[in-house]
Amino acid sequence: MHCLSALVLFGICATTLAQLSNTQYDVIVIGGGPSGLSAASGLSRVLRKVALFDSGEYRNNPTRHMHDVIGSDHVVPAEFRAAARSQIAFYNTTTFIDKTVVSLNATAPGVFTATIANGSSYSARKVILGSGMKDDLPPVPGLREAFGKGVYWCPWCDGFEHRDQTIGVLGNLSDAYDSVRELHPTLNKDIRIFANGTNSPAQLSRIAGKNPKWSAVFSTYNITVNNNAIMNITRVQSGEDVHDQAVRKEFDKFRVYFTDGSNDEVGAFMCNYGTSQASRLPDQLGVRMIGGKIDTTAPGLRTTVKGVWGVGDANSDNSTNVPHAMGSGKKAAVYCHVELASEELAQIGSNSTRRTAVPGMDHVEREMGRAVEDIYHGLRMA
Repeated sequence: MHCLSALVLFGICATTLAQLSNTQYDVIVIGGGPSGLSAASGLSRVLRKVALFDSGEYRNNPTRHMHDVIGSDHVVPAEFRAAARSQIAFYNTTTFIDKTVVSLNATAPGVFTATIANGSSYSARKVILGSGMKDDLPPVPGLREAFGKGVYWCPWCDGFEHRDQTIGVLGNLSDAYDSVRELHPTLNKDIRIFANGTNSPAQLSRIAGKNPKWSAVFSTYNITVNNNAIMNITRVQSGEDVHDQAVRKEFDKFRVYFTDGSNDEVGAFMCNYGTSQASRLPDQLGVRMIGGKIDTTAPGLRTTVKGVWGVGDANSDNSTNVPHAMGSGKKAAVYCHVELASEELAQIGSNSTRRTAVPGMDHVEREMGRAVEDIYHGLRMA
């Protein structure tokens, strides 16, 4: 079956939703960040009925601007989300619910129910989890307040705005090697590592595993390693106030105070800290995890729970940026729509909610599986 023919059949079957499961929506999308918005956009374009839940908590909310997002480079995250919502609303198929989902469970075969704090419940046939990650920052005074504003975790985030400045690297000593590799020599040549007491035998062994000549690299690049314990990080100047918009430079300044009474001053920080799931909903659904991320190694970013997809930072793609989040949301939307339509097609000729055999049905469903691959890869080439 040609993928276009498959889509025509999908359209024919779209009106059978009520007979299938008596749910309020086709899909519940958890998360109002780039991945969830992208999923809602893709589903809206094929007129799927979506409930998008937005808790108002976003990993990139502290940052001043988003970067490396084609068409939306250097855009304030809140403005990006507002524009996306406006565009999605045009299709009139997505309901935005600005509430935190407190429970999300499979309440019947093929039915998922999301419940918010006031007890209101919403049901759908499928779920797309764009629930995100959170940064697990150590309790260093001043760090949380500065995070996202002169303190960033990848050079693509805000590195360009702080190019040619003195940069401090925070986190474990072994992770600092990766930061040096990403920053030097194109963005920053004056790099100072603040290991905060992590210069341990285990860390030395781990960094040697990355490059046995790491010490020679640091020496060649004039990179210093300060292992003193950090007492606090104090902002002495904000790049939001002092900047050069013409060349897009932000001039933050921070002073690092150590417990031994010494201090140092840098223009910005790149940090290396762990992350964890921002929501308990993946755990409630019982999806399998890989290294703290939702296992989406199945085709189409499906999780280990049938009818549930994982997108954005929270999934196991191990890519954490806005373009990845948007791409994963679109991919899940395509696979989700086709799976819904395949289920609807299976009901042709049935007068009950029980599936009735249709001549050639197995052949058609096998072709459907091939069609979704053709559709998605065709979209990638468009």
